[in-house]
Amino acid sequence: ACLEVLMGGLSFTCHGHGLAAVTGADTPIEVRSASGEVLRPALYAPFALHDGDRVSLQAPKAGLRSYLAIRGGFNHTPVLGSAASDTLAHVGPAPLAPGDRLGFNAPVGGAAVSLHEQPAFALPRSDQVITLDVLMGPRSDWFTEAAQVLLSQQAWQVTAQSNRIGIRLAGEQPLQRAIDGELPSEGTRVGAIQVPPNGQPVLFLRDHPLTGGYPVIAVVAPHHLDLAGQIPVNARVRFNPLGAFEPVRPAPSSESPA
Repeated sequence: ACLEVLMGGLSFTCHGHGLAAVTGADTPIEVRSASGEVLRPALYAPFALHDGDRVSLQAPKAGLRSYLAIRGGFNHTPVLGSAASDTLAHVGPAPLAPGDRLGFNAPVGGAAVSLHEQPAFALPRSDQVITLDVLMGPRSDWFTEAAQVLLSQQAWQVTAQSNRIGIRLAGEQPLQRAIDGELPSEGTRVGAIQVPPNGQPVLFLRDHPLTGGYPVIAVVAPHHLDLAGQIPVNARVRFNPLGAFEPVRPAPSSESPA
């Protein structure tokens, strides 16, 4: 397990000695020792922690989420086999709060650490337009042809009502439905772009619901899911369909004709 830090702001004091690293967003790190010495470790590289060191993660210059890991792993009691907090179902350990203490385990195994890690992609900024590849469907045909074109032609702004459940997007023109009425609840997945009645899409992230009753017009391609999770508020998103929509075909019946 590691700590996910949203938009910086994490500050803690180390009690003991350890080896840590921070990845993810382009976040300045500051380590202030008990004697007052200030160090600024690099991202994606290990740095030593000594008793009394105070570590602070500042607001990211690009990206949204940072990840702090410590050698040996955090000593945290899992719930249902996981140390994560599900923000939709409210299952799992509670998110950290000011004053919490979080222990870590003694390292085991060899002494090797990686020294040459790099970000997997260029981290997005709030003043950019980020292109995400998508696969059309499974319910693209619930929208007009003009709406299917609009999905990719229009830039969608990331709103402040976004979280780990999903990114709420806003566009000048909403997506118009071709089929009215209710859609029976269907299974959803990470990256699904669901469209509620207001026509403004919601891009599901890691804590997304397992089922949904609004049509999914497209799904973000797997290779862009991590990028989607780093898009900050006020950035704009443009969707790039990788192919034409292919309607969902019903499974052939296994029953013999009468």
